[in-house]
Amino acid sequence: MNRFSRPAASLLAALALPSPGSAAPAAEPFRVGGAVLEPVDPASLPGFPGPDAAATLAAFRRTCRTPPATPQPATVAGAPEALRAACTRAESVPDAEAARFFAEAFTPYRIVRPPAGGKPETRTGFLTGYFEPELVGAASPSPQFTAAVLARPDDLVSLEPGETRPGLDPALRAARRTGDGFEAYPDRAAIEDGALGTRARPLLYLRDAVDLFVLQVQGSGRVRLTDGRAVRVLYDGRNGRPYTSIGKLIVAEGHLPLDGLTLARWTSWLRANPHHAARLMRANASYIFFRLAEIDDPSLGPPGGAGVPLSPGRNLAVDATLWRYGLPFWLEGRIAGAAEPGRLVVAADTGSAIVGPARGDLYLGTGAEAGIAAGNLRDAVGFVVLLPKSGASAP
Repeated sequence: MNRFSRPAASLLAALALPSPGSAAPAAEPFRVGGAVLEPVDPASLPGFPGPDAAATLAAFRRTCRTPPATPQPATVAGAPEALRAACTRAESVPDAEAARFFAEAFTPYRIVRPPAGGKPETRTGFLTGYFEPELVGAASPSPQFTAAVLARPDDLVSLEPGETRPGLDPALRAARRTGDGFEAYPDRAAIEDGALGTRARPLLYLRDAVDLFVLQVQGSGRVRLTDGRAVRVLYDGRNGRPYTSIGKLIVAEGHLPLDGLTLARWTSWLRANPHHAARLMRANASYIFFRLAEIDDPSLGPPGGAGVPLSPGRNLAVDATLWRYGLPFWLEGRIAGAAEPGRLVVAADTGSAIVGPARGDLYLGTGAEAGIAAGNLRDAVGFVVLLPKSGASAP
């Protein structure tokens, strides 16, 4: 899916302004993506840092040890030097001292939307869940396995946030390399109709278009092949077209109610209504390409945007144009009906639908049970970001 950056800190220092990612005092409040970061006393956060801070510490260390897969914008919040110092300190922290580490090495800030345009102040954001599906597949096509999982085409050029190509709509996040420049990459409907030609290289085949669509929505998955092997199918680029939620389309057309719209329910409805299914899936112009990988640790998920395997319940997908990977977040609320009043997680992934400073997608694990939990997670929760203190490496 989809990076520590020195230029951001250097530029801010040159301008004599406080970094949006350090905990240094500032005359003006920190602002990220239109939100104000309001300092919070950790003691005022019920339950912080949770009953199992050691699990979050393990996820934090894992994120620290691997360079991000793709550079983030220089403007993201999270001072890289301070975060590196926290990473260095984390390596020598015993698991039993995890709670103390998060309390001492970071300063919590509640993400608050100030009143604007007649709308009141907002102190909650929106949390959803995602998972790694387990699917059945085959190395070759057959009447039982008809949906090809495609490899990244060699003419696909992925664009970073803010990057453009001459003549292209700036909203597009990818382009097609041509003989004399670039053009918009084909959308889902065109790709399904054969627009890639010989560049359509199948990696394996799934049962049907619905399984493929689920794989693309989640961004990765595990596939058990008919020969007994299990492989991981990982995100390897997209056509750059805008993403459209099929769930919203199904609800908007009155086919199913929003209440109780789980993955199992809408996929069953698609299979029972193939004519509607083809049309609605093609309405999502976004198309995902993949690569294959071995499954090194079955207890962990696929690599997220930060390039590290995701920890179930401990890693969060955030808007990577605003937040630096590796930042801890305290989610205020009873997540997915849990008993504890909040959860400490680490930013390690992103997604095209995850937009804004108080928007998150919690990774919940692999398989059908995780899929049910992910489908049911649609909670208004408070978002508190933990920014590393300057000198976080000090004991």
